[in-house]
Amino acid sequence: MSPTSDLLATALAHTGFHPRLSQQRRLYEAAKAAIHQQRLGAGSKLPSSRDLARDLGIARNTVIAAFEQLAAEGYVISAKGSGTYVADLQAHSASMRGVGAAPQTQVTPRSAKLSRRGQELTSYAAGPQFEIQPFAPGDPDFSSFPFKLWQRLQNRVWREARNDLLDYGQSGGHLPLRQAITEYLRISRSVKVDVEQVMITAGTQQSLDLCAQLLADAGDTAWVEDPCYWGARRVFQARELKLRPITVDSDGMALDESDLATKPRLIYVTPSHQYPTGAVMSLARRRELLDVAVRKEAWILEDDYDSEFRYTGRPLAALQGLDNDDRVLYMGTFSKVLYPGIKVGYLVVPPALIPAFRSALYDLQRPGQLTVQATLTDFITLGHFTTHVRKIRQTYGARRELLRRMLTQALPSNVSISKEESGLHLVVELPDSVDDVALAQRAAALDISVKALSTYYLKPQVRRGLLVGYAYCTPEQITDYGLQLGALIAAEVQA
Repeated sequence: MSPTSDLLATALAHTGFHPRLSQQRRLYEAAKAAIHQQRLGAGSKLPSSRDLARDLGIARNTVIAAFEQLAAEGYVISAKGSGTYVADLQAHSASMRGVGAAPQTQVTPRSAKLSRRGQELTSYAAGPQFEIQPFAPGDPDFSSFPFKLWQRLQNRVWREARNDLLDYGQSGGHLPLRQAITEYLRISRSVKVDVEQVMITAGTQQSLDLCAQLLADAGDTAWVEDPCYWGARRVFQARELKLRPITVDSDGMALDESDLATKPRLIYVTPSHQYPTGAVMSLARRRELLDVAVRKEAWILEDDYDSEFRYTGRPLAALQGLDNDDRVLYMGTFSKVLYPGIKVGYLVVPPALIPAFRSALYDLQRPGQLTVQATLTDFITLGHFTTHVRKIRQTYGARRELLRRMLTQALPSNVSISKEESGLHLVVELPDSVDDVALAQRAAALDISVKALSTYYLKPQVRRGLLVGYAYCTPEQITDYGLQLGALIAAEVQA
C-alpha cells in the first residue's frame, strides 16, 4: 500500500462521517481535508484509481467519481497519460489576489465584528426578556387554542390540492382572507377599508418594516410614544431613523411646542390601548394628531395590536376611521388572538400606496404560507374566530380581576394598579424612589416574570412600575405568584 493510500485509509477509518454518507462522498471529504491540512502537498501524485480502489477495498468507479469531484472543484489536476496530482491551492489564491502578491496569513477572528447598526440593535437582547412564561406581559394563553378544529380545517385545505396555494402570495395575500379581514375591520373596528387596501404580512414587525422602508429614508425623524413598544423601536433603529420620543399621559400621545417644531416622516402610535401604559388616546388628541400629520405630510402608523381584548363595552373605534386625508396606515395581528407562531398580520394602506406596498411586499419579503392563510380564512368565515375570541376574552377578564384582587391584598396605599379594562397586562405603578429594574430582577429569582416600566422609556424622565401579564397564567398560578409578588413589592416600597 502506498503512503497516500495509507493516509486516506486512516482518514476513512477515523473521521466521524455520518452513517448514511456514501463511500464516494467519504473518500472525497477525506482527500479534501488532507489537501487543506497539507498532509497531501501541492504536486503530490495520487495513486491510480485502480491501485487506490484495491488498497482501500472499494469499487474503482467509487474512486473515479471522487477524483472527478475533486477535479471539478480544483483540488486535483489530471494530466493525460501521467496521472492525477494535488493542485497548488496557494498559487491559485495568489493569482486571485494578483501576480506577485505576498501570501496572506490566515486570521482567526476572536470576535465577530458587527456594523454600528448591528451593535446598536443587539445591545439589548429582547428575545429572552419577553419569552412566554407566567406574568410575562403581552403573552396570550395559546394553550387554549382549538388544535383539533384547526387541524380539521387545515386537512381540508390540503385535501383540495390547490396549486395556487403553493406559490408566493403575489397580490398582497390570499384574497378570501383579505375579504374576511375587510369585513371584520369594518364591523368591529370602524375601519374605512376596501379589500384592495389590505396586505397580508408576517405580523406587525414586518408591517412596520415595510412602512419604514417605503415611507422614510435613513436620517428621517419618527415620532414614537414614550414609553414605547420595544419592537417598533428596533425596526426604526434598523432603518436608521431618528427617534423623537413623545410623552404619553392618560390621554395618550401629548405633543408640546418643541415636538411640533420638528418635522416627522412617521408617527407611531397605539391609540386604542397604549403599550405599555394602557392609556387610551382621547378624541381631541386623535383629531390633533390627524391635523398634524396633514400639515407636516407625515404618515401615522396605527398599531392596533390587542383590540379584541376589551372587557367592558365594545372595542374602541380605530384612529384610521377618523382619517379623511389618507394619512393613516393601520396594522393588526393574529398572534395575540390565536398563537404567536402563526405569524400572520395585516396592513391597511391608503389607496394611493396600494401599488407600491403590494410590489414591495412581494419583491422584498416573498410572502407565502398561503395554506395557513386559507385555513385562517375558513376559521374566520365559519364563525370559529368569533367564538374563540369570545371564549378567551371571558377567560382573560376573569384572570385580570383575580390578579387585581391578589395584588391589592398585599400592596400598600402608595402603590396603584392600572384601571383600564383591556389588554393582556396590568401596570403596577410604583413610587419614584423604587428601582423597578432591581425589583423585576428580584421577582425573577422567584420565577416571576414581570417587566420594569422604566425600561420602555427613551427619555430620562420616567415613571416607575411593573408590567404584570395575566393571560398566560392559570388561576392557581395567579393566586400563588400574585400574593408573592404583592408581598415583594410591599416589602420594597416600605423598606
